Amino acid sequence: MDKDKAKGAGKQAKGAIKEAAGKAAGSTETEVKGKAEKTAGKAQKAYGDAKSKSR
Repeated sequence: MDKDKAKGAGKQAKGAIKEAAGKAAGSTETEVKGKAEKTAGKAQKAYGDAKSKSR
């Protein structure tokens, strides 16, 4: 597996956990940070997918 795909998937999972924790705690800041991290993870994973397909 490509490093970017793995790191991206990890960021997505971490972001989803932060987002859920923020919602549960009523912390908009944590929720937004989680969404941002999840989005960054999706982008990194997509980059890794594209790199793998171009090889």
